[in-house]
Amino acid sequence: MKKVRIGLIGCGGRSQAHRNSFQQMDNVQVVAVADPVEERRLEAAKQFGCTRIYRDHTELYDHESRDTLDAVIISIEPTAHTDTETRAIDMGIPFLVEKPMTLDLDQAREIARRVTETGLITAVGFQDRYLDLMDIIKAELPRHKAGGLVYGAWIGGIPGVWWWQKKSTCGGQLVEQNIHLLDGLRYLYGEALSVYATCSTGMIQAGVDADPSYDTDDHSTAVIRFPHNVTATLVSGCYSTTVRPNCGLVITLNDMVIDYRLRNNLILRTAAETRDINRQVDQTLLLDKAFVHAVETGDPSGIRSPYPDALKSLELGFAANASMESGQVIYFDK
Repeated sequence: MKKVRIGLIGCGGRSQAHRNSFQQMDNVQVVAVADPVEERRLEAAKQFGCTRIYRDHTELYDHESRDTLDAVIISIEPTAHTDTETRAIDMGIPFLVEKPMTLDLDQAREIARRVTETGLITAVGFQDRYLDLMDIIKAELPRHKAGGLVYGAWIGGIPGVWWWQKKSTCGGQLVEQNIHLLDGLRYLYGEALSVYATCSTGMIQAGVDADPSYDTDDHSTAVIRFPHNVTATLVSGCYSTTVRPNCGLVITLNDMVIDYRLRNNLILRTAAETRDINRQVDQTLLLDKAFVHAVETGDPSGIRSPYPDALKSLELGFAANASMESGQVIYFDK
């Protein structure tokens, strides 16, 4: 069997999830790895018996080609995106990139333009789109009267990665983390009509509860209007360290409440019954399988979040940030 030859750019925590997927796939071979941290790149190389080991993406692209690589997986910090994607486009190498794809919207728009222009196969790591629970919600919504309220929440503590400490390096929790639920709302309801958002600081003390450089939002709230009388309130918080509330989406329809518990289970409640449905799939594995299948066959139809579509979620997140700064509602062209 001819295998899809993968190069890994970035071998940190999120990369490990993709590597776990590839170990379950007979049609994939990781042939090259790149990471500035020696320990991480050597660990990833050892996992697959890989001998082509590089210090960064530049070195990898300088030594590899479309003849030696079928695709790359890009799992790097939000501020580390330089020519990581554009060199892949220049070389005609399909790529899967983790979210947020960059903190530079102009850069993301240029990448999306070139991807569309070239027809290159791409995917972004919005893994929740591949959940069986999300499929159930998407199938259920048209069976009810359109419209209603949605409450979404992602509340917890501060992740241990360095870029989370400053808004300039993480984009804020809504962009860095809660963009998964933001993207989920787009996946379910289409493009937003408007967003208004607020944020707050002062609960977390820099140098006491966080790194001395900490300056991002402790919590934020975004009110997003979608077509067909849907209004979603999406809250994010990183101040809750001991007791974590339910995270996910609660969708209130005219005759049903859909309670999506983040990547765990789904509760469907009507006047007559309550159904509790547990997640049955590994959403990252399905994401990776869809991308590999597209690379293998040239058919990208199974990819649920190609780069140009994922850009719209990034733009919505940054529009919410702009609203936090200006205090104004941001409207979108219909």
